[in-house]
Amino acid sequence: MTTPSSAASSAASSAAPSSSDDGEAGSARAETAALQDALAAEHAAVWGYGTVGAALEGGDRSAVGTAAQAHRDLRDRLAALLTDRGADPVATEAAYQLPFPVLSAVDAATLAATLEEGTTAAWVWVLDQAAQRSVRELGVASASAAEVRAVAWRRQAGTTPVTSATPGLPAA
Repeated sequence: MTTPSSAASSAASSAAPSSSDDGEAGSARAETAALQDALAAEHAAVWGYGTVGAALEGGDRSAVGTAAQAHRDLRDRLAALLTDRGADPVATEAAYQLPFPVLSAVDAATLAATLEEGTTAAWVWVLDQAAQRSVRELGVASASAAEVRAVAWRRQAGTTPVTSATPGLPAA
């Protein structure tokens, strides 16, 4: 069982093309592997938002529903894209291990930010591996939307800074 935040953390190591990859075939394989990692991160985010919503009061749940729907839409779009490429989309896991206990609204907001950071990292990896313009455009839009949601969740959790100079990349 993986944690929602680690669903994409192995993206760089698992999707890196081997030294024998060359040309368009190698680029397409690397791009597809990165898309699979992004799909795994989207699966984890959809699952994790169930926990986030359960820990928040009614009024705070509207952002949860919006974010969860955005991740479901991306998940479905990615699965269709991978199927169209002849790839078998990575399946969702039955459950994910939370990176920390969610016992309060602050914990829930922190988990939501963590979920968004995981998907941002996965989409940044897609951008690194993208061979097609349409995939790069999807990566930019998806990483940007995840970071915007993460900023709102960090603000709600009281985390500072609320923004990152390099979203999706490891901290220096």
